[in-house]
Amino acid sequence: VLQKGLKENFADAQVSVVDCPDLTQEPFNFPAKGICGKPRIADVGGVPYLLPLVQKEKVYDLNTVAKDIELPGAFILGAGAVSSRVLGINAELIPIVQAKSEKKPAVNGSYVAQINPADKGCLLEKYNTKYTDCEFGLLANLYASEGQPGKVIEVKANGRTGELNFVSCLRQTLEKHYGEKPVGMGGTFIIQKGKAKIHIMPPEFSACPLNTDEDVNNWLKFFEMKAPLICQPVIVSRDPGFDLRVEHTHCFSHHGEGGHYHQDTSPDSVQYLGYFQPAELLFRIDRPQETHLVGRD
Repeated sequence: VLQKGLKENFADAQVSVVDCPDLTQEPFNFPAKGICGKPRIADVGGVPYLLPLVQKEKVYDLNTVAKDIELPGAFILGAGAVSSRVLGINAELIPIVQAKSEKKPAVNGSYVAQINPADKGCLLEKYNTKYTDCEFGLLANLYASEGQPGKVIEVKANGRTGELNFVSCLRQTLEKHYGEKPVGMGGTFIIQKGKAKIHIMPPEFSACPLNTDEDVNNWLKFFEMKAPLICQPVIVSRDPGFDLRVEHTHCFSHHGEGGHYHQDTSPDSVQYLGYFQPAELLFRIDRPQETHLVGRD
């Protein structure tokens, strides 16, 4: 299903089932070896807690989320916002956490991408160089598993010929094929060659209400960042009525760039390599009572 859909949007696409590579190795350096074992997705909070005006009291903990999704000690990947209570500012969180279990403390391998106060560029830092908690704020889309090795879906796509970004292409392909049935996936992919359009939220929350996508885009800071970028996507083919964010991807690198992935900007030369696992369960945590569809891109 995925290969057929990708070939409509990329010059070359190959999808196969392989053994998950050891994710503790370069370029990932994750705290767990794989993305297999009781795979599940959690959509926590939501954009309505950020827009039109921020609700700073919305703070969560990845260790608690692991228990809420009935997988204490889970290995968690995804995309979210930092806890402004901890950092004192707003920033992009690239969560990469082995949650604490009865036997082991948490291992936080997350990254934070923020606007550098010195030059207004990207400042990417490892979370654990400054902080010891596993908090996040406002919203997160998370893929969780036992972090085990096992069989995964390997996706290779080179040379983008269509309009859709890599993640949207995967998601829309699933939606087209499975229709009413929601199918979720998570994992990691690398933009191996090329460049990508990435945003980072400003350090200050907006004092004026952000009521439209145009307002949001004027507030966000956009950058073109270079490969290799290691990305953490969470995808649900369609929302079965839980006010989900159906796709959300954050990325980091070893050259100081990272943030929220929108699209590659070098379609001819771009190369994607990803490892995905279909999720068995979906958890919706602290769903906003008052909602809207602004800022979901």
